[in-house]
Amino acid sequence: MSEPSTPTPPADRYGARGPQGQAARSGLGRGAKVAIGVALAAGVALAAWFAAEQTRLDPVAVDVVGYSVQSSEQIDVTFQVHMTPGTTAVCTVEALSPSYAQVGTLEVPVGPNEQRTSRYTVTLQTSEEATTGVVDRCVVTD
Repeated sequence: MSEPSTPTPPADRYGARGPQGQAARSGLGRGAKVAIGVALAAGVALAAWFAAEQTRLDPVAVDVVGYSVQSSEQIDVTFQVHMTPGTTAVCTVEALSPSYAQVGTLEVPVGPNEQRTSRYTVTLQTSEEATTGVVDRCVVTD
């Protein structure tokens, strides 16, 4: 009498089985691991290049820290400028009305400084009460 055989499931349906009936491992080979490592290194290098290129194209960044309406004819605007130490620039600061109309403007020379980030507070005279202060742009003058 023959012993009953256990049916073997199709390999293409459930995956190949090893000698103990366990699923066969399909780990990455050495070449695939090297290729993934090279791709990751290239991605990091590309990201660094993009960051350096962006700094070269736009060497000045600015953040408005705050503003304070002093009167219907005056507003103080505080902002930070981020640029390479030793660089000089001119920033255009604007006071805006509730309808976003420009009611005051001032060209502010900034730098050169020893640190990458510097903070400035300027007072703008306005033609009517301003409700906000912004920095429109900063342009390198070197």
